[in-house]
Amino acid sequence: MDVEGGGDGVTSLTQTPLVVVSNRLPFVVQRSEDGYAFARSPGGLVTALEAVLTARGGTWVGWPGVATDVNADAPCPPPQKRVSYRAVGLSARDVQLYYSGFSNRTLWPLFHYFIGRMRIEAQTWRAYERVNERFAEATCAVAPEGSIVWVHDYQLLLVPGLIRRRAPGATIGFFLHIPFPATDVFRILPWARPVLRGLLGADHIGFHTTDYAQHFLVCAERLLGCDVDFAAGTVEIDGRTVRVGAHPLGIDVAEQERLAAAAPPPDHGRVREILGVDRLDYTKGIHERMRAIERLLETHPGYRRRIVFTQVAVPSREHVTDYRQLKREIDEHVGRINGRFSDHGWTPIHYMTRSLSAADLAALYRQADVGLVTPLLDGMNLVAKEYVASQVDGRGMLVLSEMAGAARELPEALIVNPYDVDGVAAALHRALTMSDEERRARLSALRDRVRMHDVHAWLDEFVTATEQAARNRASTIAPADRVMNRLWRWLARRPTTELFLDYDGTVTPIVERPELAVMSDEARRILELAGRSPDLNVVVVSGRALADVRTRVGIPDLTYVGEHGYEIDGPGISAHNGPPDAAARLEQAERELLALGVEGALVERKRVTIAFHVRSVAPRERAAALDRAALVLRRCRLLPLMGKEVLEGRPPPVWDKGHAVLWVLQHRHGTDWPARVRAVYCGDDVTDEFAFRSLAGIGRSIRVGPVTRGDSSAADLFLPGPEDVMQFVRRLATAGTQ
Repeated sequence: MDVEGGGDGVTSLTQTPLVVVSNRLPFVVQRSEDGYAFARSPGGLVTALEAVLTARGGTWVGWPGVATDVNADAPCPPPQKRVSYRAVGLSARDVQLYYSGFSNRTLWPLFHYFIGRMRIEAQTWRAYERVNERFAEATCAVAPEGSIVWVHDYQLLLVPGLIRRRAPGATIGFFLHIPFPATDVFRILPWARPVLRGLLGADHIGFHTTDYAQHFLVCAERLLGCDVDFAAGTVEIDGRTVRVGAHPLGIDVAEQERLAAAAPPPDHGRVREILGVDRLDYTKGIHERMRAIERLLETHPGYRRRIVFTQVAVPSREHVTDYRQLKREIDEHVGRINGRFSDHGWTPIHYMTRSLSAADLAALYRQADVGLVTPLLDGMNLVAKEYVASQVDGRGMLVLSEMAGAARELPEALIVNPYDVDGVAAALHRALTMSDEERRARLSALRDRVRMHDVHAWLDEFVTATEQAARNRASTIAPADRVMNRLWRWLARRPTTELFLDYDGTVTPIVERPELAVMSDEARRILELAGRSPDLNVVVVSGRALADVRTRVGIPDLTYVGEHGYEIDGPGISAHNGPPDAAARLEQAERELLALGVEGALVERKRVTIAFHVRSVAPRERAAALDRAALVLRRCRLLPLMGKEVLEGRPPPVWDKGHAVLWVLQHRHGTDWPARVRAVYCGDDVTDEFAFRSLAGIGRSIRVGPVTRGDSSAADLFLPGPEDVMQFVRRLATAGTQ
């Protein structure tokens, strides 16, 4: 987690334990002959979080910062007071792929709108998934029941959802310390949807500004089909209400003022000082800032020998090629400007590329007449607040980029567009020539704002909001209503809806053995009601034999699809597919599958396909049994297809539920059916994904059941279970009468 600031303090919130989860533990770790030495990381946020952990009791989970062997224990600092630490071990390859790769070469440029610098690689995404899984596992191992888990930043976007899967009742907060991009930018990421679902595992998601929060809400609505209340800042997903809000991060003002007051007072000499402090990163606008200084000296020659611009550039990600190149370019830029304007021992730019202590930075802040904070895009930028808090003499002025989150809180600063070199130069001139009355008035307002929203108020506000969100987690909108709300405008544009329903797991719950899947009386009444609706055609699609599924449903005038599409029968349409030698292949496969002698396995032979069920096989033996069954099917010239605890064998030409859905629509409504009919498919199995994909863009699909890690379903919407499906069908069937 990238942190800035300085100070400490304790909030009044001490009710429940807190587990903080961040990419790094709050220590710098160094190897020594005796093992590892731990030095506390600087920064006000780290200090404030540890103060809250101490008050409540809790654990900090993170990577210690040194790569270790996969099988070795990661170095972990000893407990301190009421705070313990859990180290998550990462190998050098993990660091390369997860951190340097996906986090900093994919997410960082994407979230900061530097698309040209973004690298999209499946290998780094898989590493990101693995490491996030490791963080979630470590967190669940140390989080006591009733604790609050607070996950931080872009390196761990999947962790809330992974924890939610392991601990459905957990209280989870997430805060993003960088911007969240607009939908059209975020959707560039091929894994945008699983990332969103990971974040939505939290009860409460915090951003620095309302703009970022709104971007996230739009993404949840457009990319996941969630029901979103923009005014309330809520997202309905999986029967839960997730709250989304803006919580601008502050600094420890009291500590910053103390450090500044202890520094030497400003030298009111003839040379005026302008100061920039940044991590060395392409998002910080250092190049553009240098050009603005150059333009100021060009347009106002009188500033020569009268101003000095000091740029502190803290080295960052030096192992990354892009950052090494950036440093070379800035070095050359500084050299060119100094070479152009230097005169008799005066150079306009003082350039430092090293880390400074909080006390040294406070001294620079206090000395500077102008703080120049002009990132091209920044989540917040605490340097702006640190500069303001350090102006204990009441004489400085802040020039601030409108692209920084801090600009929303600090309107009394001179707000500039960092790309507008002339505009920044003009703002610098104004800051340097501003009257004492205006400067003191602006600075007084800025200091009041920074004091009101310090880091302790931020901590108190966010943790309280997370606790409240967890108490109100249960959604007040029924899942069926939520889906209907998303679809009704689309459905209303066509007079007829063709509704496709899988049977096992969609119309009926999943059971141990196929013969036990019996439809409830309530489900039958709803399907009968749907069957009588003049604007609704119901098609039951199953991997079961046609006769079996027709008997189980038992409602005439519906359309039935059996064996994934090899058999189709309904009003006005009928099809029986499959090769002439299918019976011989199936007979051989049945003999050989039974001969495997797998205890608990069930072999189900149908007209054109065969199924090998392993739901009753011992869990540790299922994988081996399925591998042996797949070899049998291939030997019998049948294509194996995995479903939920079942392996299906099918002869060519292969039919699947996607083929069947399109066949029904075309033969019932013609090849131009999308112009006259709305098609909706509900299913829970991997075999239903064929139908989801076949309807992508021309129909709508609903995945039934819980969503799992890294879910890559092609479905548009989700329902928790068969009861919710039936309520959705009821709403469709009665829509025209309400």
